[in-house]
Amino acid sequence: MRISCGGRLDVHTAPTNTLWFKDFAYTGGIPANATLPSYISPPLKTLRYFPLSSGPNNCYNINNVPSGHYAVRVFFGLDGHPNFDNEPLFDISVEGTQIYSLKSGWTNQDDQVFTEALVFLNDGTASLCFHSTGHGDPAILSIEILQVDDRAYYFGPAWGRGIILRTAARLSCGNGKPKFDVDYSGDHWGGDRFWSAIKTFGQGSDLATSTESGIKMASNAPNFYPEALYQTALVSTDTQPDLAYTMDVDPNRNYSIWLHFAEIDSSVTTAGERVFDILINGDVVFQEVDVVKMSGDRYTALVLNTTVAVNGRALTISLHPKEGSHAIINAIEVFEIVAAESKTLLEEVRALQSLKSALGLPLRFGWNGDPCVPQQHPWNGADCLYDKTSSKWFIDGLGLDNQGLRGFLPNDISRLLHLQSINLSDNSIHGAIPPSIGSIAGLVVLDLSYNLFNGSIPESLGQLTSLRRLNLNGNSLSGRVPAALGGRLLHGTSFNFTDNAGLCGIPGLPTCGPHLSAGAKTGVAFGASVGFLLMVICSMCWWKRRQNILRAQKIAARGAPYAKARTHLSHDIQLTRHYNQGNARTAAENGPILLS
Repeated sequence: MRISCGGRLDVHTAPTNTLWFKDFAYTGGIPANATLPSYISPPLKTLRYFPLSSGPNNCYNINNVPSGHYAVRVFFGLDGHPNFDNEPLFDISVEGTQIYSLKSGWTNQDDQVFTEALVFLNDGTASLCFHSTGHGDPAILSIEILQVDDRAYYFGPAWGRGIILRTAARLSCGNGKPKFDVDYSGDHWGGDRFWSAIKTFGQGSDLATSTESGIKMASNAPNFYPEALYQTALVSTDTQPDLAYTMDVDPNRNYSIWLHFAEIDSSVTTAGERVFDILINGDVVFQEVDVVKMSGDRYTALVLNTTVAVNGRALTISLHPKEGSHAIINAIEVFEIVAAESKTLLEEVRALQSLKSALGLPLRFGWNGDPCVPQQHPWNGADCLYDKTSSKWFIDGLGLDNQGLRGFLPNDISRLLHLQSINLSDNSIHGAIPPSIGSIAGLVVLDLSYNLFNGSIPESLGQLTSLRRLNLNGNSLSGRVPAALGGRLLHGTSFNFTDNAGLCGIPGLPTCGPHLSAGAKTGVAFGASVGFLLMVICSMCWWKRRQNILRAQKIAARGAPYAKARTHLSHDIQLTRHYNQGNARTAAENGPILLS
């Protein structure tokens, strides 16, 4: 995989038509137009840089990487913006292990515009992180993750999955032009190595020679060197019979050195005509090297490897002739042996990521990558401790006080099982205190003071038998302080519950009313809810009945004149009947009177 950092589209680059994938969903940072610091840089038009406002640690996290052995290479870029530092300096880590620190002047050295390392990737991911050092914003042009043979560059019993080999130098001797393996038509299993060209080790000290003849045994497993690498060489002269190359290195490190030979000088025809010793920093590491004899023939590749400890800042490789007057060498590779850092427990990394999201941690914290490694760049606010038994790091302290946090405290905090101290004071964290904190058995200090926590204090905090300091003051907590906490105030502990208007139950706080269990509180709340609902229903029924009565009265009022007339008529008829009974008149006699 090759990634064009900051690129929005997949691109192919000349002259080898190399495919670079677009940069999508791997990291944060800001894409920008790129300025190439060297002609050997990939001809890409974009980069990605990471301003300090996005935090000191920024990572590319690449998933679905098959387990295997990989050459990982990062090219650095320059942003053409006038406010951008012309030469940013920063550190680079792979899988939690720091492999390189950019040095001042890197933009003027072709072999310093990238860093490369051989690393085993075993967990399905690749994590490459860039760590600010206060000297400009890290800017990345490209990332390459190229699979190599599982036993590539095996150097002895110390080699293995816990070792990273960082490329310190890779030289093609007697060659006038730097090249990648692909330019040599090399096997892709070699990892497309970059070979710096070196025409001479010193003015007048050697001569370059070359051949067009084929080289046997060159492209063999596991390293698959390109055949053309052995078709050029440097040979010492009569005036300077020793060949010597000196390079700067970091002190107090171990280095794996690979020396390449092929007898391509036509003046040497048989074994024994050229024999020399090889010395590193003055110590003989190989005696009486006869290339023809050891490789089996002329025009046949020979590779010698050794590991040396270097205490100073210089590494010198010398070839001293024993038979014949001249020494020969075709190529040199020097790797720094780096012990891979042990990582943080995965469960605790996930818990911190959940905490980061829930608390709304500002970007400036840079909680990216591994919390504890590289050890030069741990996460701010997270304290780490190494467990020799499991060979893992874990989190034993959180110090995020006075950081302007405005989120809530998630239950996932209980997954940080090794915490001894939590200090989240002087923030604006809201919500309830999660009861799961009570499962962090080794917790000694819990300071949540001066936040916006509400609700009651979880009973589970009483299970924290190691707790010596508990500060919950300055919140909006309410209810009874758990008896298990109140009972320990006389045993050398320091608990502070003040400035919580609703707390009660211990000396210094108001006396609590009748205490109800959680079930009783639930029952009371349910009963109150049912009672309120019944009141609402009865009120609605009364209102409905009242409306019906009022409606009936209105109807009766509209019919009142007619009803009054009918009442008077009925009354007159009844009086008439009564009068007729008294006077015994006939109907004929009464008829006209009634009609009138």
